[in-house]
Amino acid sequence: MSPSDLRCDSFAPLTSVPVAAWRRLTERAIEPNGYYLPAWELAVNASAHGRTGVSALSAWSEPSPNKLAPTGPQPGLEQQPDEGARLIGLLPVVSLWRACKIPLPALASASPYGTLCTPLLDRTDAENAAKTLMDEARRAGAHALVLRDVSLNGAAMKALTQALRQQALQPIVLHSHLRACLDARRAADDVLRDALSAKKLKELRRQRNRLAEHGAVRFSIARKPEEIRSAVEVFLALEASGWKGKRGTALVQNGGDLDFIRNATQGLAENGQCEIVTMHAGERPVAAAVVLRHLDRAFYFKLGIDEAFSKYSPGVQLTLDLTRHLCDEAVIATADSTASADHPMINPIWRGRLKMGDVVIPLRRNDPVVYAIVAALKTRHRLREAARRAVHRLRNR
Repeated sequence: MSPSDLRCDSFAPLTSVPVAAWRRLTERAIEPNGYYLPAWELAVNASAHGRTGVSALSAWSEPSPNKLAPTGPQPGLEQQPDEGARLIGLLPVVSLWRACKIPLPALASASPYGTLCTPLLDRTDAENAAKTLMDEARRAGAHALVLRDVSLNGAAMKALTQALRQQALQPIVLHSHLRACLDARRAADDVLRDALSAKKLKELRRQRNRLAEHGAVRFSIARKPEEIRSAVEVFLALEASGWKGKRGTALVQNGGDLDFIRNATQGLAENGQCEIVTMHAGERPVAAAVVLRHLDRAFYFKLGIDEAFSKYSPGVQLTLDLTRHLCDEAVIATADSTASADHPMINPIWRGRLKMGDVVIPLRRNDPVVYAIVAALKTRHRLREAARRAVHRLRNR
């Protein structure tokens, strides 16, 4: 079976999911995911490079929304759910071919421009929501769901595992890693004292004092839409001024990505779900970061720094102040760094760890196609890791 055999008309484009129902689901989610909030993911889907045109698996508490007509959705028209139905599960998806260039009949979680693809499941009916999402994928002709970058010990994965167990199936973890997170329920001074040695803290204070020679060091937080509108431009300029700009991967260097980040941060700000934190030395911004918020969790999206001040560690200084800010917020329990497993800046500061990984959810028992999907994905991962190590060695010569 090829990717073209997936019956894509059996599930809806992401844009057809009623936003009001989606937003209500995020308020009841069993596990937070700031990157699947509607304002963020719809902005990604609208313009982000390589991430547009996503489909959606959805689960409803009663008969699902009116199915698409055989001719497909009508442009500009939003599907309406049956009266009384409640959205209890949502997972943006693409074909495995589009996600990984593997020509096998599976669906993969869509990349939301952040390293977290945990599906949204209603905490009051999570297991049923997980089962219904799998049923939707099965009806589309998929033999497996590939969930990339999910929290392996999180509540959503537990619900998926339980739903699979009811069908005598079990998830297959392709690979896993640990990534940094912050326990924001602790006092910031305790967090930083436990994470960093007295010698390191003294050195950071010295660098901060040196930075202050260029003007008073100030940490600011943009929350309101009008504040976010100007703060995101500061962030974009800082990100483009560094190595990402030199490599051509800064957000501002792609028109679609630029539209996405402006629209996403603005949309989230209208619901109090985004902050842009900035560190100034006098009037000059030296570091800025975008932080998403969903329920009791924060997500550290991206950081930009002015490399002219790199000897003062502006990114670390900003992260220290961000740590204090998040620990002072009563509503925030955890902050996910959404960083790579071996991130040299965040790992020594945020010492909590989330177990992350890629998981295959089989949709049929004893299915040889699933075995082929798993083997292909493992081979792809090995090749990518070997290439990454080779590039790293070349750069360090």
